[in-house]
Amino acid sequence: MSADHEHPVSFDPTFTVHDHHAQASMAGRAVRIGIGGPVGSGKTALVAALCRALGEEIELAVVTNDIYTTEDADFLRRAGVLDPARIEAVQTGCCPHTAIRDDISANLDAVETLEERFPGLDLVIIESGGDNLTATFSRGLVDRQVFVVDVAGGDKVPRKGGPGVTTADLLVINKIDLAELVGADLAVMTSDAHRMRNHRLPVITQSLTRTPGAPEVADWVRKQLA
Repeated sequence: MSADHEHPVSFDPTFTVHDHHAQASMAGRAVRIGIGGPVGSGKTALVAALCRALGEEIELAVVTNDIYTTEDADFLRRAGVLDPARIEAVQTGCCPHTAIRDDISANLDAVETLEERFPGLDLVIIESGGDNLTATFSRGLVDRQVFVVDVAGGDKVPRKGGPGVTTADLLVINKIDLAELVGADLAVMTSDAHRMRNHRLPVITQSLTRTPGAPEVADWVRKQLA
């Protein structure tokens, strides 16, 4: 049995699904930075590091996404990285990319709640639930996108492409302290990442064990706010 399918199929590693939402005006509101990437790549740990690094400098809030729970928001609150009232949790009930790209209403509601609660916010970080290499944020939701991969997935991950790797405003290769332990060639991984991003978009390698404050990513965020 076969069926006709209307949706397009592309094997281009740079292919991006059409964004149905118009780019949001930045006038009179906080900058929104989305952080996405596969499950276990270290997104929440990076968000925590950025909160510690930037929380005393700027007015900051966070929205987390989980499918069924509020696990990531609970982790951030327990860690004490921000006033708990500055952290909102979205339970997507569906694939994470749906809530950050296709139907962004729940995330927009969470952002608006934080902006009403804390007038004068400079930055809202929106963390996606763990997803695959095709996950991207709608530009109707965020102004900049960070995509996080880690060496434990193997040094082949960047060359597999996908719009998360190829089009995010910043690609972070995380947990580099584990590269030797898992047999990943960090030099190959970094070279492939730059090649897949046309040597144009930035790539940062980091270990939050060695540099808990994520200084390079924090500096990149500061530049987006300037």
